[in-house]
Amino acid sequence: MPKWPRYPTIYEVDTWVWLSDLTQKFGSSVDLSRVHSAEWDAIANYGFDAVWLMGVWERSPAGIAIANRNENLLNDFRRALPDFQMQDNVGSPYCVRRYVVDEHLGGPAGLAVARKELAKRGMNLLLDFVPNHVAPDHPWVTEHPEYFVRGNIDDARNDPTSFIDIEGTTFACGRDPYFPAWPDVLQLNAFQPGLRQAVIETISSIANQCDGIRCDMAMLLLNLTFERTWGSRAGQRPATEYWMDVIPTIKKKHPDFLFIAEAYWDLEWELQQKGFDFCYDKKLYDRLEHSNAEDIRLHLCADLGYQQKLLRFIENHDEPRAAATFSSEKERVAAVTMATLPGARLFHEGQFEGRKVRPPVFLGRRPHEPSNQELQSFYANLLHAIDNPVFRDGQWTLCSRTGWPDNPSSQNLVVWAWAKNDDRYLVIVNLSGNNVQARVQIPWQDSAGESWCLIDALSGVTYDRDGKEMLSPGLYVELGPWNFNVFQCGRKSQSRSGSQEQLDSRTAMADR
Repeated sequence: MPKWPRYPTIYEVDTWVWLSDLTQKFGSSVDLSRVHSAEWDAIANYGFDAVWLMGVWERSPAGIAIANRNENLLNDFRRALPDFQMQDNVGSPYCVRRYVVDEHLGGPAGLAVARKELAKRGMNLLLDFVPNHVAPDHPWVTEHPEYFVRGNIDDARNDPTSFIDIEGTTFACGRDPYFPAWPDVLQLNAFQPGLRQAVIETISSIANQCDGIRCDMAMLLLNLTFERTWGSRAGQRPATEYWMDVIPTIKKKHPDFLFIAEAYWDLEWELQQKGFDFCYDKKLYDRLEHSNAEDIRLHLCADLGYQQKLLRFIENHDEPRAAATFSSEKERVAAVTMATLPGARLFHEGQFEGRKVRPPVFLGRRPHEPSNQELQSFYANLLHAIDNPVFRDGQWTLCSRTGWPDNPSSQNLVVWAWAKNDDRYLVIVNLSGNNVQARVQIPWQDSAGESWCLIDALSGVTYDRDGKEMLSPGLYVELGPWNFNVFQCGRKSQSRSGSQEQLDSRTAMADR
């Protein structure tokens, strides 16, 4: 198992769809045991620390049948895949029948091969865990009905969209308190002691097959949230929290095993305190999409201990494609922003190529879309720019910036710095559609008295600047709409050859 850095960069792959594409590409069946080395190499060349193979667990025939009767879902399938056929619905990966790798994907042996291939290239493996619910044909339904939130026959008769009768027992369908129930899954009871022990055993089995898990809708299992959602149906509230029972127990045996929480409703800090290594930063995503630079800067003013346990993204399987959400220019500056902040960084397969269709997770294939070569080159350059120890475990600092009484455009600028010994980077982003001018105060007090060379790691443009001026009144910056700089900063008194060789290497790799 490769060591996890403080701030890992992660690549999410919709496993079934990806393998379907590879099968079509090579003209023969490809599962996880048969992925060509060149495909693993292509992923590794971006410098990822981990790959999240989303959706490897056994799909549910019962869940597929329920989905195929849902006209709203079928309409979603047809919108994403105009030539949709019923066999394209392979089942939701979040309607888990068993925590065993689906045979269509290569089974447990295929996953073991994939994990070995990733480890050979210095990458860890992430998988899913769905704590809130399971499929109607999961073995626990018949073997341990006490693990579930249940109702009675009147509930099933009066509210058939929220309750389902299985062999004489009425089960509640899984739900988020703010939305209707999910009709294809049954709600687990987070307050049931036997369930918590069974979950520990399940995750222990998963931990033998990978290096970390992304926990679906993790905040639903918090005692207060669960009690508000289910009330008396859940029974007595336990003295301990679900995640504090589970995570330390797993980490005692697997100390380097990573826990990532899908989290919303401003519960990220609470989940961090319950033991999660990283939690989704949905607030940054929403502000990048809808808000302004100052709101984003204020979000980044939060305590560093909180910041460094957030997972940043501008796309994943639950969100619309970045290329469909942002303009071309705004996507680039949003990507630079999320990729150079402290915390984990998540990229989604298809994001680099500029895919705009987000297929529902039920689908086993997706439509053809032309690749955006220019966008792909941008992401290659960005990923290689941050493939550096300073971005994995360096010191991050939010920088001050100032303007002038007659020019407040500096409000549209957000700036931060990274340092690890003599390795220094300065990231400047214009999060607006206007030109900006500002003075940026560099946080490195040892910069005075020397001239500095600033090399933009993405464009290769070089500037020479006086270190004293960079401290006060500050580095003068002028950027066009949605523009950015990722400066590698070095003293001119030092040899520039090392920095230039590093830049040339990144450029060569990006051009492959």
